[in-house]
Amino acid sequence: MDGAARGAMTKVPAVTLGFWIIKILATTLGETGGDAVSMSWLGETTPEAGQGGFNGYLVGSAIFGALLIVLVWAQIGARKFNPWLYWATIVASTTAGTTLADFATRSIGIGYAGGSALLLALVLLSLLAWYRATGTISVRSVVSPREETFYWVTITFSQTLGTALGDWIADSSFGYGGGALFFGALLAMVAAAYFWTRLGHVLLFWIAFILTRPLGATIGDFLDKPLADGGLSLSRPLASMVLAVAIVALVRLIPQRPGEHPGHGGSNAA
Repeated sequence: MDGAARGAMTKVPAVTLGFWIIKILATTLGETGGDAVSMSWLGETTPEAGQGGFNGYLVGSAIFGALLIVLVWAQIGARKFNPWLYWATIVASTTAGTTLADFATRSIGIGYAGGSALLLALVLLSLLAWYRATGTISVRSVVSPREETFYWVTITFSQTLGTALGDWIADSSFGYGGGALFFGALLAMVAAAYFWTRLGHVLLFWIAFILTRPLGATIGDFLDKPLADGGLSLSRPLASMVLAVAIVALVRLIPQRPGEHPGHGGSNAA
């Protein structure tokens, strides 16, 4: 591949069906993995828990946040698309999003509505800053450190927002199973809009990207929450291990190719 062609490729994967399947599994792993650390290992933090459980979510956020920073730094420094590095960074962003959202909605006591509103504002501000700086928020434009920085900041905020939304719906009358069906139905509507309407594909991509996170959150909670709360009461570490193995298998089995920059004549929708 010559220099011009190499420069036309992004360091994020092409948006395909395989991309969405792995993304949903990664967000589910983020929920079970984040809960395994912040709840099972460190101890859940809520205002009612008092100092005995204090800082569980905060320490978990620090652990996953540090890992995320290292992986984003490596991703930005990489010279070409590396699927293993990319998906490891996605998993880190979704686990960090899980603990950050729980800290915002539970530890500091602003609730699901307050946490979701705050995080939605951060997602929109990130997208606005990205657009004003580059003129586009398409993932097909992610070809330089500047665009990559905006990309990963936006993704981390969207993962955190998705966790708050998923927990909000799951703790309502929907429950975990109903919440998963609810967000699955919303994603089906986005897919229908992609194929049968003229709505902008960039907008639909970001809506779908955000919605896959609460879908994964509700599925993850359904797997590991107690039977009395409507879950299956599976071991969080075991569920996380199974999900991680499934992701590794799919990254190996599903062809992984970088997205193309619009100037290279690619046809990626986002």
